[in-house]
Amino acid sequence: MSNQETVVSALERRIDMSVPLAEIDKDVDARLKKMARTVKMPGFRPGKVPFRMVAQTYGPQARSEAIGAAVERVLGEQIRALNVRVAGYPNIEPKEATGSEALEFTAVFEVYPDVVIADVSGQEVERPQLEVTDAEVDKTLDVLRKQRTTFVQAERAAQDGDRVVVDFTGRKDGVEFEGGKATDFAFVIGGGQMLKDFETATLGLAAGESKTFDMTFPADYHAANLAGQTVQFDVAVKKVEAPQLPEVDAEFAKSLGIADGDVTKMREEVKANLEREVKRRIQAKIKERVMNVLIETHPIEVPKALVAQESQTLAENAKRDFEARGMQTKDLPIDASWFGEQAARRVKLGLIMSELVKSKELFAKPEQIRATIEDFAASYEDPSEVVGWYYSQPQRLAQAEALVIEDNVVEWVVSNAKTTDKAISFDELMGNAA
Repeated sequence: MSNQETVVSALERRIDMSVPLAEIDKDVDARLKKMARTVKMPGFRPGKVPFRMVAQTYGPQARSEAIGAAVERVLGEQIRALNVRVAGYPNIEPKEATGSEALEFTAVFEVYPDVVIADVSGQEVERPQLEVTDAEVDKTLDVLRKQRTTFVQAERAAQDGDRVVVDFTGRKDGVEFEGGKATDFAFVIGGGQMLKDFETATLGLAAGESKTFDMTFPADYHAANLAGQTVQFDVAVKKVEAPQLPEVDAEFAKSLGIADGDVTKMREEVKANLEREVKRRIQAKIKERVMNVLIETHPIEVPKALVAQESQTLAENAKRDFEARGMQTKDLPIDASWFGEQAARRVKLGLIMSELVKSKELFAKPEQIRATIEDFAASYEDPSEVVGWYYSQPQRLAQAEALVIEDNVVEWVVSNAKTTDKAISFDELMGNAA
């Protein structure tokens, strides 16, 4: 038995190996003898089949199994001797026989990179700062009110924010086009359901009034036959309805789950939920910066095999997400290669964080996991039930543990880097900034 290692690249290894055929023949013979004790063939009792017939029938199978076992054993011994971690699955390539005494083959595989934790003391991490006040509570209540908007009929011309019910017909070069006609069609002016020029054309029209106007579709419009084309619409307004927001009163509080309708209690709950959401979003922004710091300070090469596996996982996740939204994915091509860049980043971060957790002992403590789960559960009606739900399944508990480890990594980087606190507006943090 002999072997020889070749370093192909930073992560790729090639090992040329050979196994004496005498060893394989001995294993084949042992396998066939074991089969012969129980094998069944017509005309013979179990265990009484002549060995020659057993070898003739099962010889190829036994040899294939013996070769596979020999290759696996020799490769495993060599990998342990090299003291490397194999990434993915080795590719086994048989070699042309140079003699009749040994089976020769080549194993090509990738290894995990060595990760040395870098000094992050020169890196800058910005920590957004936002205190939740009555102003933020009021803004949130306004959003909740708008979500519960009702419409009442208005005997006036349509204004921005009104809901109108219309009949319309569109023509291109004097001919009606597909999808350009509707009856009793309702939309909110300014709601974005219709193209802006169409919405603008209905402004100032009262119920019973109509209008003919020209409109040009955007160049990137989804219907190729209309993209960039100018058409003519006839629109007739049949109803104008004005928006009506609910008052912030006991009924409104009850609609938000406050059983006794106490408005003060409602505001306190809204504020508590806001504080949790603000904390979560701030932590997400800090985490994003920390992950970028780790990528920037650890320029490591990642195994292609791991990137391919992660790309496939992301593609499968995308497919499940589409299916959860009710889409048929049977004929929808989702290529794993689309996720290559994202997968490479995820693999790289995984390797860096794994080494960081191990070298700095940033493992999740039971009390941290418990606190995280209780924080998740706080916004539910029965927090204890949610906590029990997490602890009832190891997989759910593992998800909470992974989040704690991420938080520990973030905390380590923040405590070792240059950090600056910067005020952030409520709208910017919530993604509502103009």
